[in-house]
Amino acid sequence: MLIRKGILQSLKSVTSIKLGRKAFIDANGMKILYNTSQECLAVRTLDPLVNTSSLIMRKCFPKNRLPLPTIKSSFHFQLPIIPVTGPVAQLYSLPPEVDDVVDESDDNDDIDLEAENEVENEDDLDQSFKNDDIETDINKLRPQQVPGRTIEELKMYEHLFPELVDDFQDYELISKEPKPFVFEGKARGPIVVPTAGEEAPGNLGNVKKGAVTKEKASPKGEEAKEDAKGHDRTLPQQPGGQNRVAASAHSFNNDLVKALDRITLQNIPSQVASGLTTGVRKDCGLPLTVLSCTKACPHVAKCGSTLFEGRTVHLGKLCCTGVETEDDEDTESHSSAEQASSVDTSDGPTLHDPDLYIEIVKNTKSVPEYSEVAYPDYFGHIPPPFKEPILERPYGVQRTKIAQDIERLIHQNDIIDRVVYDLDNPTYTTPEEGDILKFNSKFESGNLRKVIQIRKSEYDLILNSDINSNHYHQWFYFEVSGMRPGVAYRFNIINCEKSNSQFNYGMQPLMYSVQEALNARPWWIRMGTDICYYKNHFSRSSVAAGGQKGKSYYTITFTVSFPHKDDVCYFAYHYPYTYSTLQMHLQKLESAHNPQQIYFRKDVLCKTLSGNSCPLVTITAMPESSYYEHICQFRTRPYIFLSARVHPGETNASWVMKGTLEYLMSNSPTAQSLRESYIFKIVPMLNPDGVINGNHRCSLSGEDLNRQWQSPNPELHPTIYHAKGLLQYLAAVKRLPLVYCDYHGHSRKKNVFMYGCSIKETVWHTHDNAASCDIVEDMGYRTLPKILSHIAPAFCMSSCSFVVEKSKESTARVVVWREIGVQRSYTMESTLCGCDQGRYKGLQIGTRELEEMGAKFCVGLLRLKRLTSPLEYNLPSSLLDFENDLIESSCKVTSPTTYVLDEDEPRFLEEVDYSAESNDELEVELAENSGDYEPSAQEEALSDSEVSRTHLI
Repeated sequence: MLIRKGILQSLKSVTSIKLGRKAFIDANGMKILYNTSQECLAVRTLDPLVNTSSLIMRKCFPKNRLPLPTIKSSFHFQLPIIPVTGPVAQLYSLPPEVDDVVDESDDNDDIDLEAENEVENEDDLDQSFKNDDIETDINKLRPQQVPGRTIEELKMYEHLFPELVDDFQDYELISKEPKPFVFEGKARGPIVVPTAGEEAPGNLGNVKKGAVTKEKASPKGEEAKEDAKGHDRTLPQQPGGQNRVAASAHSFNNDLVKALDRITLQNIPSQVASGLTTGVRKDCGLPLTVLSCTKACPHVAKCGSTLFEGRTVHLGKLCCTGVETEDDEDTESHSSAEQASSVDTSDGPTLHDPDLYIEIVKNTKSVPEYSEVAYPDYFGHIPPPFKEPILERPYGVQRTKIAQDIERLIHQNDIIDRVVYDLDNPTYTTPEEGDILKFNSKFESGNLRKVIQIRKSEYDLILNSDINSNHYHQWFYFEVSGMRPGVAYRFNIINCEKSNSQFNYGMQPLMYSVQEALNARPWWIRMGTDICYYKNHFSRSSVAAGGQKGKSYYTITFTVSFPHKDDVCYFAYHYPYTYSTLQMHLQKLESAHNPQQIYFRKDVLCKTLSGNSCPLVTITAMPESSYYEHICQFRTRPYIFLSARVHPGETNASWVMKGTLEYLMSNSPTAQSLRESYIFKIVPMLNPDGVINGNHRCSLSGEDLNRQWQSPNPELHPTIYHAKGLLQYLAAVKRLPLVYCDYHGHSRKKNVFMYGCSIKETVWHTHDNAASCDIVEDMGYRTLPKILSHIAPAFCMSSCSFVVEKSKESTARVVVWREIGVQRSYTMESTLCGCDQGRYKGLQIGTRELEEMGAKFCVGLLRLKRLTSPLEYNLPSSLLDFENDLIESSCKVTSPTTYVLDEDEPRFLEEVDYSAESNDELEVELAENSGDYEPSAQEEALSDSEVSRTHLI
């Protein structure tokens, strides 16, 4: 043992220089050391030798270039103006002949630190960097309202605040029926449900490629007629107008998937293929499942379709409750389906409408001009009726994956190295071999650039850069088909940039199976085993790394065994939420609300660079009457300003926003009290173009919009320019919002938490305690986070921070606090992984919990109103408690008896060099040293209520 350790230490020293690494490789050292280390795996006590061997081999592994023609995005969008400085300007100034994928001189120069030293010194370096980044200039910390634009310029926003001038004389303040939805807009072309590749004709039987078209329904809502040629098993009509499916229906689910794979969604006359007759009601859309609803479902119309010659399939909506299982006698599955349907206890409308979604997609403008729709976005998603624990990471998984990567160099003859998907080559066709997976990402929010088959069941995946950028690779959303059940497929996403990820700490990617959706399980689930995130041997060029050489990309690797043959599955970084989904939800909310109770307006804040509308939503309660007193109360309600999704890859922010919107539009007494207390101005998606085109962080300008709030350009950053303009207008008319909150997602921390702004806490973190003691500050900024920590199970007060950093001075949170003068200006961060405290401890977060957080935020605002305005607002606390119980009843989850990580980022015994090595455009979360602020003894003695009443705004 000691001899081997001494030899390895010698090799480690020799390979620290370039010449030593070359000599090691020339002497076949990689193969010898690899074989020796593999022999030691069986003995646990030899693990230190194995880990040292792995470090040496990784250091000596020759750096490879990404197999791409350029690291710039596959898609190009011409900007109206080119920035004079910054990364976008540098990108446009690069000569065409420059190879931006890898530097010629970057051949493993001696610039890498030893892995152990990096790990050992990482915390010290981070702490030093954090302290340096904290703002210390008191003058800059003190909020100073800056008009920015003159009052004459700001008058352009008057039309977006009609609630301040409307006298409601023309309104009939009586009960009205919900308005029927009428879609307005010109359809831009056919929308095709995507396919990852054409199946062999022999597998289709009598099904030929054709179009299922939507025909106009009769006024009486009669069923579309069905033609079943040669059918000898016609299913009888059941009482009550409901159709049931025999157990034999399950046998042709696979055929149905293949048929759906070829459906074209377009408003054209019905095309009937030979031996295939199709008829579908317009208000029903595509057949979604071979299962039929057995319970009354008033919001769903019945539909029927004949997809196969000789078989009649009766179809129902997936979104309806009480969906039957494949096997009527499978009581366990049946109860699971019923449990799924009983989870949603909201009294609001069903927001998912496949037909409406298709109509909206036709008017959504994307740079690649997508004409396809992903099945999950069309079918919709409901939260699964089971808990998804944080994945326990097997010991040695990262070491095993690295060893398999090293085998690529040692056993090169075993590597297939075949391209199976390539966005950079429009004429590329997928190989037709039956054992090759087929990929696709040509749909809204999709991101997958290239796929290379490495081994029979292993694929390297490359993500696309944000448009007009050469980095930000994290968000992925793609389709896979052609799989075989029981085969363990390994997927490696090889061009990630962040130095660490929650994939190392129990997070799993998400998968959506069309077969499962057809079997009444239309949900995204956490999927994958042997998951880890580590530095790989693909080199990042200095162009992509901000001028730094020697940087490497990182790999996300996960293994999946598919349960169904010839399924169509989708993988995503987090639960997708597209721009078209938002527009669909807003349309449904608008068409279903009660105008007597709810004042709801949906305006267009502005147009984006590619011509999409950025929606602005106003929600409050209608005045009780048009009398002066009631109109006066209506106009004087304080404003709450909310925004979300400035970063496209943070889809969890949209799910939280969905929970907020649904709660605000609900009929509960507390929601009505909330509407009577505030006027909500909401920009639910600040970066529509980025979301549509599958970006992770930037807009089409190639810039992080949350770094443009100080000086937004109206041509390059229109959504930020006009969102800031709304806030400046409110400041100019003396109607500052009580709260501003920007919803975000966090990729490196667990739980939900807030970032706020405090002069005293910022100065305290500079260790100038004397100076911090002299500062007198209103502590009201802490009230809302404290309220949420008591009522929201996913919220963690100890993760909150109220420190102002220099690197964040141009973010929404800081600018709205400093320039606009909103004391309660927050960023609310939701984890992409899960929780390590509270009721959801040890569980991965899902859409149910995210939407719950959005609703709890609303309840928190109502409690804030009670605390800050005790004389004019006397809502009984029992009503708040009752509403709190109602929200909690829809998501009862208990902690599982499974392994739970003790820390957010614990050390692993096998940890191998995935420590920080780049600041990723200031993405390093500098405020993670939160929760350290110590209130004064006087403040500590006060309750939340007393603190807020002492420091009223």
